[in-house]
Amino acid sequence: MSSLISEDEISREADIVWLEDIQHLDYVRQSLDRLPTRKGKPAYHRDGRMVGYALLGPDAKASRASGTFRRRVFWLLPHDRDSQPDGLYAKSAPAEAVDPRTLGPCVKGYKTERSEGGPPSRAMQELGITLPL
Repeated sequence: MSSLISEDEISREADIVWLEDIQHLDYVRQSLDRLPTRKGKPAYHRDGRMVGYALLGPDAKASRASGTFRRRVFWLLPHDRDSQPDGLYAKSAPAEAVDPRTLGPCVKGYKTERSEGGPPSRAMQELGITLPL
């Protein structure tokens, strides 16, 4: 969950790799996974699809106990809003979801009006940004 990811846990990120155009995604789910490497595309073992992942810098240290690295993985499930706009998350978002436009290396990201399914804020309306409600 985004609220459970601490700034310290992501402080060694060097980059975020997106596998899809995030401009068309209202939210992505994020988790900290234990992975064998600092870099490279991780294996994906959930339902749905991986839409991005973090790369760690050379100063990131592996866990002494497991030899793995904690890296963020961004993903969506088959019942998420991008696949089922009128489904379960039509006007909300899962607990671990954040607006992908608010993410960056070492930046946790957060929920926005857009990721929550609206209504759009006054600032969004003034910018002409509309939500797929």
